[in-house]
Formats: sequence, structure tokens, C-alpha cells
Amino acid sequence: MQTISMAFKAIWGNKARSFLTMLGVIIGVISVTVLVAIGQGTTASVTESISSMGTNLLTVNIQTRRVGFGGRNNRSGGGKGTVILRLDEILALEEDETIDAVSPTVSGSLTVKAGNTNTSASVMGVLPAYQHIINQGVQAGRYIIDADVENRSAVCVIGTELAQTLFGNTNVVGNSVHVNGRKFRIVGVLESKGTSMSGSSDNTIVIPFTLAQRMLESTSITSFYLSAVDSASVDAAQTAVERFLYKKYQNESTYSVMNQTQMLETISETTGTMSLMLGGIAGISLLVGGIGIMNIMLVSVTERTREIGIRKAIGAKRSNILMQFLIEAVVISGLGGVIGLAGGYGLMRVLEQFLDMPLEMSMGVAQLAIGFSMGVGVIFGLYPADKASKLKPIDALHYS
Repeated sequence: MQTISMAFKAIWGNKARSFLTMLGVIIGVISVTVLVAIGQGTTASVTESISSMGTNLLTVNIQTRRVGFGGRNNRSGGGKGTVILRLDEILALEEDETIDAVSPTVSGSLTVKAGNTNTSASVMGVLPAYQHIINQGVQAGRYIIDADVENRSAVCVIGTELAQTLFGNTNVVGNSVHVNGRKFRIVGVLESKGTSMSGSSDNTIVIPFTLAQRMLESTSITSFYLSAVDSASVDAAQTAVERFLYKKYQNESTYSVMNQTQMLETISETTGTMSLMLGGIAGISLLVGGIGIMNIMLVSVTERTREIGIRKAIGAKRSNILMQFLIEAVVISGLGGVIGLAGGYGLMRVLEQFLDMPLEMSMGVAQLAIGFSMGVGVIFGLYPADKASKLKPIDALHYS
């Protein structure tokens, strides 16, 4: 206790220098806690977004495949035909007892204009089943219906963010917008879902699939969504889809089928790696702070050489001197860690408003930050403390 008290007195006696020494540790701890919290917050946000689509969702992506005459795959790429996936073939999948609904999708970025306001927005063409497949509701009006698809009706369902941008409010059902110069009547407003891994659904405009194909000049279907009848049928539904695609393309590398579990695992692995990388980068600043502690402690040993000599002359052991300076280094780094933790928590509350996602400091991250900062104090304080403990009393007393 006496050694700890002496350490605090030494720190308090040089307040400005001690704070500047702590600053490296403070910045390091703030960096670690905030960057890891951002990584974890991103993981939670994306996971919640994917989970909100339901556990029965299957996503299919297809690469267009060149074929030669006679319909066989031409792997050399010299063929003159292309394997075309037709709408009726996809809809036929609904006849499988494990598949509930299917909807192809086509999307692109087009210019949307209302009055004198225009902006670039994501335009997505879908079938009515798409609303059910991904649990996409409307807060006003209606969604795309079968008649819209059959007649290629110029109607659309608009996202809340896009509605605010174009009209200044979300009460826009019945109004008109121009998409790439073509007039569309707004029949519905999508429920706000925020940002997902594919971007913000609130800045999207949904139109009938058949009309979207014509406007986006997309003759082939390269992606579609399915929902299984229940969560227990997801694997069987995926097998049925893969069997259909293999029969169509005769090459597994041409397509990919992912269910929600696979998507969540992929996202978790990716964001986990990102969090680890961000934490590692931030941890470098803690090491820099540790070097600052070692530097100042070496200066402190030099300044207090005579004090060390007097303490040794009146009976202080080498271990007493070692512990005095080591505890002083640990106290500096520990206090820096605590202040950094508080600063990181405050910064997270500010960043929440700008990033529009919750940021939480987990107990594990807080303990790791404090433990690492104190570990830095021990590692970088050991050499100065050892140097002080090895001073000979007679040499120390002669130092002025």
C-alpha cells in the first residue's frame, strides 16, 4: 500500500507529464473499444436485416452461360447461343411440394424525377410473390399485383427515404414520378427497413418485373428468390432448386443457391474477421502508448536517481525499488485505460447518431482493453524499473 501511495504521489507531482504519458494509452483504448463496437454493431445490424426476411428464404444467382449449336454447353466460349432461364421455368418450381413461392428479380440504378427534383435510385422489378418471400410490407397503398405484371402497368411502390427526397413527405400514394423519362403512378409506400447488406431498401422503387426487364434491357433472368413452405423444408427446397439448375446448365459453377443459415454464417465470418482486423489496428496505438510510458519512466529513473540511492542506503531492497517503479507504470497505464474506456463509451453514443445503428461495449471488450493496457504498463515499465533497482547506492548518492 505504501508503494502504491508513493506511485500516486509521483504521478500527481507531475500531473501534466503523467497525463501526456497516459494519452497514448487513452487513445489506444478508445480506438480498440470503438472500432470493435462498430464491427460488432455492423454484424448485429446485418444479421437482424437478413433474419427479418425469414428463415425460409433461398437466394439464387446465375451467371449467363454460352452454348454451341444443338444446346450443349460450349466451355470454350466459342458458341453462338446462350442458356436462357425463362420466367415460366422458374414459376414451375412452385409445383414442388417444398417450395411456397418464387419471384425473379431484376435491378439497376435509374434516374427518378418528381417535379423539379430528381435523383438516382435503385429500381427493382419483381413479381407480387416477392413481398411475401422477403416479408416486405407497405405502410400505405398496395404492392405490385398480378395484373400489373401481365399488363406491364406503369405503377410503382416507393421507399420512404426516396419519397422524402422527391416529395418532402411519405403521403405520396396517387402521385406520379418519372423513371428514366417514363411516367409511373405511385400505388404504395414501402415500410421502412433501414440499411441491409444490399443497401437501403428505403431508397428503392419497385416496379412490375416484366416492365423492369424492358426498361433495364435485361432479357435473361440472373437472380431469383424462393421461400420454402416452412423452416424444416429449406434443405429439401434447396436440393430441388439445385437439381433443376443442374439439369438446365449442366455445370454447378454457373449458379449458386444460398439459404439464410449459409448467408448468416458467411456474414458472421466476414464481419468477425473485420472486427478482429480493426481491433488489431487499434491495438497498435496501445503499443505506441506503451513505448511512451517506457520513455517517461526512464526519464523518471534518471531524475530520481538520488532518491533511489537514499532509499537503498536506509534499507530498501532491490525488490522494493523494482515494485515502486513497476507499480507506477501500471498505475499510469491502468488510469489511461479507465479514462479511455469512459471516452470510448461517450464516443460510441455520439457515433450511434451518425451511423444509425446501435453500438454496445461488451464486457469482454472492456475487460480486454483494461487488461491489455495494464499489460502494456507491466511490459514497458519492467525495463525502467529493473534499471532503477540495479543502481548502486554509492553511485546514486553521488548523482546530482
